[in-house]
Amino acid sequence: MTKQDDPSETHKTCCSARREGGAGAAAPAIKGRASDALQSAVDAMMVPLPGGFFEMGARKNRYPADMDAPRRRVHVNPFKIGRTTIPNHLFARFVAETGYETTAETEKWSYVFHLFVEDDEKYPNSPLETPWWRQVHGAIWSAPEGPGTDWTGREDHPAVHISWFDAAAFADYVGCRLPREAEWEYAARGGLKGKRFPWGNTLEPESGHRHNVWQGKFPYINTEEDGFAGTCPVDHFPPNDFGLFNMTGNVWEWCADDWGPLPGQVNKLIRDPVRTGSGEQKVIRGGSHMCHASYCERYQVHSRTQNTPDSTTTHTGFRLVAEC
Repeated sequence: MTKQDDPSETHKTCCSARREGGAGAAAPAIKGRASDALQSAVDAMMVPLPGGFFEMGARKNRYPADMDAPRRRVHVNPFKIGRTTIPNHLFARFVAETGYETTAETEKWSYVFHLFVEDDEKYPNSPLETPWWRQVHGAIWSAPEGPGTDWTGREDHPAVHISWFDAAAFADYVGCRLPREAEWEYAARGGLKGKRFPWGNTLEPESGHRHNVWQGKFPYINTEEDGFAGTCPVDHFPPNDFGLFNMTGNVWEWCADDWGPLPGQVNKLIRDPVRTGSGEQKVIRGGSHMCHASYCERYQVHSRTQNTPDSTTTHTGFRLVAEC
């Protein structure tokens, strides 16, 4: 491995991968509404939050291109949010009811992390800045590592290979929406002020690991000290003080907002912001099981980056928001 190949030598990009050639097309509208069983399951996941004022963002940028600093004062109205990301078994029910085909299915491929494919040499195509991804034909939510794999035994793991369009389609079908970026960060903080993580400032407290991120040398050696090489169950590790699980680590989560600077201005209050624009890039939040301080230290409550809404990977999922 050369110095140029070593991800610790650069912080140009996130660990994620994106489809090239534009933002793709939105999924067709789904007729009808969710079954009582699916709707009840989604409703049972939702946690009401009171809303209010909070400080959004970081004191100082770790990666200036992320535009996550300085802090600014934001107000959000009361809302409900999923206590977890959407797991495989609920996404499977959605597909069974609607016949929905995800972006990865219509495009017939998705990105799989190189350590999760059996024969790495079979997959030469990978993004230049993120060479640890492999373009695997047939990799979809129900076959996360490609043909011959399935989600058996991972029913309670987050659904992955999910594009922004897929997440928005699911949300609309069950009468919900994707979280605004400000709502997401308010929820992730769990009522704590000025902390890096949903539980405080220490990455690994004495009580043990609190989220699913990379240990070892990224992207070649994962010592799995937290118990997982890939995703973990959506409700693994203790929740934050709002009762929400895995707000950092495990999988990146799509937000409603188009990419741009944090909302508002320093020393000027803003209420219920959501950024709309071209739609070419969407905000993702929370980091994933691939985040590590040597390359992508974006596993903190203020961390943010972006991806095209048609991009799909083994480390991106979503959670829902509903109006109170």
